[in-house]
Amino acid sequence: MSGEGFAEGRIYLLISIVPGLQILAIMADSIPPTNLQLFRDVEQTFASTGLGSRWYILVLAALVGGNEPEMADQLYVYLISKPECQESHQRQALVRRLRETLLKLVPIIGVCKPIEAIIAIKKVEREEDRDYSFSRKDWKCDDDNLERGMQWLQQIYAGNIDDTLALFDAHKDFQWVSKNITYGLYLSDRQILDDYDTELLTLVGIMIQNLPMETHWHIRGARRIGISKEDVKTIVSCVGKVANFMGVKQNRIPLVEDVEKDV
Repeated sequence: MSGEGFAEGRIYLLISIVPGLQILAIMADSIPPTNLQLFRDVEQTFASTGLGSRWYILVLAALVGGNEPEMADQLYVYLISKPECQESHQRQALVRRLRETLLKLVPIIGVCKPIEAIIAIKKVEREEDRDYSFSRKDWKCDDDNLERGMQWLQQIYAGNIDDTLALFDAHKDFQWVSKNITYGLYLSDRQILDDYDTELLTLVGIMIQNLPMETHWHIRGARRIGISKEDVKTIVSCVGKVANFMGVKQNRIPLVEDVEKDV
């Protein structure tokens, strides 16, 4: 039984193996070999870290923050071909994590590329795998929201928070957005993604844009929340792999060693 194809005409097959068990068998041309190799390369590199199976958050954030948001469909199909995603509830849990990654990227890279990515995923989802939950339906821009945002800012910026916020003393709209929206609405929300997930996607989303100052801030932030120096170096290396794949420059990114003295 055929499933819905990728936008470019690539397809996958849904095959029943035994009653009650269905797996997605990806046809040879469904994911181009170079793209498949990228996924496998980052996945295997991450296996040597203490970051668990978060590799796909890095890949998604880098693709979407770069110039390949529509490759989110191929990443999704690769992920759901794995043994741990053979039940519909497992695929729903996965898409919640992918969707939350994309949502948290909105204040980092803007809304348009995450929209391209989530629609690409939607096109290859089966109806029974779709998750209709709405994580922020009760959100309010109130004092509790501000407190959550400031708590997460404090963890990332620690002793640098006052100096960093002071950069916006003459541009207070940006200070308000940072505290109430970027951190309050988006990054401090812990319903789906944890601290490591959140700082990983933030660092990657900034780094893939070749932004030196904020990359420095979030290499430092990743170290401050407990990600090891070696694991941060692996993150930087893997972002470089995705950047090279897309032809995106990374010539202004600070070395982890150069940031370490600021941790």
